[in-house]
Amino acid sequence: MPTRRPIHIVDSHCHLDFPDFDGEVDQIIARAHAAGVQRMVTICTRMDAEPKVRALAEAHPSVFYAAGVHPMRAHEEPLVTVDQLVALTQHPKFVGIGETGLDYHYTVETKDVQQASLRLHIAAAQETGLPLIIHARGADDDMAAILTETYRQRPYSCVMHCFSSSAELAKAALDLGFYLSMSGIAAFPRSDDLRRIFAAAPVDRILLETDSPYLAPPPHRGRRNEPAYTSYTAKVGAGLFNLTEAEFAEQTTANFDRLFPRARLKDKAA
Repeated sequence: MPTRRPIHIVDSHCHLDFPDFDGEVDQIIARAHAAGVQRMVTICTRMDAEPKVRALAEAHPSVFYAAGVHPMRAHEEPLVTVDQLVALTQHPKFVGIGETGLDYHYTVETKDVQQASLRLHIAAAQETGLPLIIHARGADDDMAAILTETYRQRPYSCVMHCFSSSAELAKAALDLGFYLSMSGIAAFPRSDDLRRIFAAAPVDRILLETDSPYLAPPPHRGRRNEPAYTSYTAKVGAGLFNLTEAEFAEQTTANFDRLFPRARLKDKAA
């Protein structure tokens, strides 16, 4: 009887450097592996945290990292430069630019700074060829306009992380060839509209993530999230596309490898 190939899921967006995980990172990564989550991208949200995030990637073979300035942080320090971002990409485990984006839900008063920061991150993605990681909340029109304008000037790749925005923004992103990332929000009972948006998207443009320590899917909702819980969101995604969990895991992992080639397994048979 043939041996069942283990499911390989990727958590494309987590925050292992956050205080919620202090002193537990080794155990958290071990639990992720046990749940079939064999790779993780830990995301830096402010430049002064980059050394800690980098160190986590260096210490764990299954962890990669990306760095940028979160839109809600963009006003708290001098704008990051394109050169600063490009310099980070020299590290072999650095796989993406961001997260960056626009958040008008809590910080609309800083939208001009957010937009300036976003454009600098886009320029770095355009220059390096690494994918852009976008946070979008309450800013759909401006986000669609900036992404479309800059992509037409010079194409780049991009993922709309933790996508929970409108069908219109989803269409604008997909029309540019971008990816939508499914978080635990898609598993919430009242997320029917969001599930319909994902179900209408091409399955070869879907990624999985936790955004941990936030947004834990059921049955852990309301508690600390962690990369192992990507598997719960994967079950929901498989149902949306009428795939088995193994098929959906394989598809989303292939999507991840296409968007984040630096994080590909060296031995695909592993």
